[in-house]
Amino acid sequence: MARLEEACDVALFAGSAAITRDELIAGVQGKQALVCMLTDPIDRAVLDAGRDLRVVATVAVGHNNIDLAAARERGIVVTNTPGVLTEATADFTWALILAITRRLNEGERVVRRGEWSGWTFDFMPGTELRGKQLGIVGYGRIGRAVAARAAAFGMTIACAMRQGGVAASAHAPADVMPFDRLLATSDVVSLHVPLTPETTHLIDQPALARMRRTAYLINTARGPVVDEEALVWALKSRLIAGAALDVYEREPAINPGLLALENVILAPHMASGTRETRTAMADLAVRNVLAVLSGEPSLTPVG
Repeated sequence: MARLEEACDVALFAGSAAITRDELIAGVQGKQALVCMLTDPIDRAVLDAGRDLRVVATVAVGHNNIDLAAARERGIVVTNTPGVLTEATADFTWALILAITRRLNEGERVVRRGEWSGWTFDFMPGTELRGKQLGIVGYGRIGRAVAARAAAFGMTIACAMRQGGVAASAHAPADVMPFDRLLATSDVVSLHVPLTPETTHLIDQPALARMRRTAYLINTARGPVVDEEALVWALKSRLIAGAALDVYEREPAINPGLLALENVILAPHMASGTRETRTAMADLAVRNVLAVLSGEPSLTPVG
């Protein structure tokens, strides 16, 4: 904020909840730059109201909340914050993998409910990762960072790239395979794709039915990549062993079926939530704004 205020007249929305649509439309009028969050829908109506806008800087990697075509038509630069949240998100992905495979969430609840009566040999056994396959769907920055940590746990890596992705690259693991084969052969499936029309409900009933009954699904990407009704069905039917989610179809609402299940971890969209990373995200968004307003190219343009 201090850096912005040195160069600009800043109007700050300081509410504790997300800004409302009416407040956003009113607030963007007469402004040359907009710093927004992933919860702010920046559609044609908002961009029409912001006729003076030169840059929209979202404090996120994903930009599915912004109408890129409408921004492009108006000559508005759209920027995001890639790279700076890669390591924090990859670390958190592994936290979810370890927690769900070792049933940490279930065990913690047993202790809190006062139901633990002491150590026993066969109490709540989990699953080891060594020798298992980690399937990564979406082999971008975060997917590669997750893969880089797999060797420490003795896992092999497989990845399914988006259509048009380059399979033979310096970053690709040895086993690049079709999506269906990855689902059928992986012990843990971790999602790292952006939300697009093609990836919406990428994980649906047929996809879940292809997975191993002993497999786990991890989602730190975007909620609508997973059909939550289908996931509830798969978990209840024990078609997969469990799931760990940080994002949801209709955030902040959680599917009631998920809330009722023990074999699922539900985190409150916090994968990038470290002080260091959130500070770096905010700083990059500000630097993008200041660059565009001073007539310089943006640092991380979208598209």
